[in-house]
Amino acid sequence: MSNVKTIGVLTSGGDAPGMNAAIRAVVRTGLYYGFKVMGIRKGFNGLINGEIEEMTARSVGDIIHRGGTILQTARSPQFKTEEGLKKAMSMAKVFGIDALVVIGGDGSYRGARDISRLGLNVIGIPGTIDNDIACTDYTIGYDTAMNTVQDAIDKIRDTAYSHERCSVLEVMGRHAGYIAVNVGISGGAEAVVLPEKPYDMDTDIIKPIIEGRNRGKKHYLVIVAEGVEGKAIEIAKEITEKTGVEARATILGHIQRGGSPTVYDRVMASQMGAKAVEVLKENKRNRIIVFKDNQVGDVDLDEALEAKKTISEDLIQLSKILSL
Repeated sequence: MSNVKTIGVLTSGGDAPGMNAAIRAVVRTGLYYGFKVMGIRKGFNGLINGEIEEMTARSVGDIIHRGGTILQTARSPQFKTEEGLKKAMSMAKVFGIDALVVIGGDGSYRGARDISRLGLNVIGIPGTIDNDIACTDYTIGYDTAMNTVQDAIDKIRDTAYSHERCSVLEVMGRHAGYIAVNVGISGGAEAVVLPEKPYDMDTDIIKPIIEGRNRGKKHYLVIVAEGVEGKAIEIAKEITEKTGVEARATILGHIQRGGSPTVYDRVMASQMGAKAVEVLKENKRNRIIVFKDNQVGDVDLDEALEAKKTISEDLIQLSKILSL
């Protein structure tokens, strides 16, 4: 039997569609197995300040379709200090929290690891649109974000065709190009620029556009990941100067984080949230919930933070082949 009686749940870092589905799964699965569940508002900052309340099955009713996070999220410089960690640990004891479920990205896990070293059991659920957490093949919000970008591409393509323009679209992903390479393929981009791969402006961007124009193309699309040096605006300017094709830059920004989650994100978040509670029921400590080999499982927190992730070379090559 688990020695955990009360579970705290919070969301940390950038919000992602599907976080509410994960919160809902943690709360309802926790109640199903007899745990008490406390919702912590505004991430680790809320833990420090005691912004904590008990959650019921009805607390998470009618939220599975909503984007963002009902528990909200906030940066917490104080939590990075020894004093802040001790305050957070003290507040967890005040509310009787035996284990903490943290829904967020890599930075959130590092915070979770820090407080785990003071004795609090922590379980991480990967929630970030960037899909850049090394220990898991999938992170909550990734599918929704890609579909949001694809919808934008379809709209931008209409106006690009009407004016015979090149659209340079900057997408999110922090220092990773997972969103960029996938929407580049699904959107039929002439070029995809990733932070993981050095690029040559003339060979990788200008040449495909000119070759496309010579074949009779009337519009062009270049996808740029936000972690790339020489961002969308500069790239668009250089395209216009070198090709004579009018290029317009569009930075989608935080629209990619919002919106109702897709079916895939709702189901994945629900599975991961439930798994987090099951791991605690099994009396495991300091684990990260992962999706590997088409299964939801769990790995050691320290091992997860040491893992490295690389983007698929096959996907990068495919994006180039299909741009011809």
